[in-house]
Amino acid sequence: MNEGRKQRISDAFGAAAAHYDDHAGPQRFAARLVADLAQRQGPSDAARILEIGCGTGLLTRDIQARWPGAQLVVTDLSPAMLDRAAAQGLVGGTFLAMDGESPPFEGAWFDLILSSLAFQWFDDLSGAIRKLVNLLTPGGSLIFSTMGERSFGQWRAAHAACGLEAGVPDYPSLAAVRAMLAAYDDSFAFDETVALDSGGARGLITHLKGIGAVVPGAGRRPLTPTQLRSVMAAFEAAGGADAYQILFGRITRAGDGR
Repeated sequence: MNEGRKQRISDAFGAAAAHYDDHAGPQRFAARLVADLAQRQGPSDAARILEIGCGTGLLTRDIQARWPGAQLVVTDLSPAMLDRAAAQGLVGGTFLAMDGESPPFEGAWFDLILSSLAFQWFDDLSGAIRKLVNLLTPGGSLIFSTMGERSFGQWRAAHAACGLEAGVPDYPSLAAVRAMLAAYDDSFAFDETVALDSGGARGLITHLKGIGAVVPGAGRRPLTPTQLRSVMAAFEAAGGADAYQILFGRITRAGDGR
C-alpha cells in the first residue's frame, strides 16, 4: 500500500470538505442509488451497518433515515470529512478514521456494508472486497459504487490528442468488476452514466477540485501551464462536456460463510 499517496488523498479530500457538497451532483446520485439498492437487495433487519468512505455524509444520512435503529459505524480516510459528516447533527453512530482497504475489524460482524464512490481510491480492489465480505454475517450484503473506466472519457481523449496522459486514475471496466464478483455465488454489477454539466474545461477542473479529486494516478505528473491550456482547448473543441461511468455492485454472503 502506498501510504504517501493515501495521505495525499486524505489531505486533498480534507481540504475540499467545506465546499464538497456544492460540487457533488454525481455523488448524490450514486449515494441515493446505493441506499435504494441496499433497501431492496440487502437484509431488511440489518442491525449493524458499516459505511466505507462517508465523505460529508451524503449516504450516511440516508442510511440512518432508512435504518434508524441500526448500530452504525461510519468511516473515512479523511478525518476532516468525518468531522464534516458528524457535524451535520442528523447522524448518530461511531465515526472512525480508517482506510477501507485495511479495516481493523475481525470476524463476521456487519449485516450491511455500504460504500459510495470510495473504492476507486483503493490500491487492490479485489483484495479489499474480499476483506469486507469476510466481515459480513451470513446473509449480509456488501453494496457499493465506484468509478468505471469510461469516466471522464472526453477529458482523457483531449490529453491523448495533445500527446499526453491524463492524471485521472485508471478505473476498472464493468467486465473487470463483474469478474471480481463472480467469485461469490450471490452477486451482480451494473453501470450508470451520469452526465457532468460542468460548463467546459474550466468547469470540469473546478468540479474535480471542488470534490477533492486532485491526486493523480500513480506515476502521473501534473501538466505544465502550457500543456494544460492545450488540453483545455482540445476538450472545448470536442464539445466541452463529459460524464461519469458509475459501477454498482452487490455481494450477499451465503449462509455457509463463503
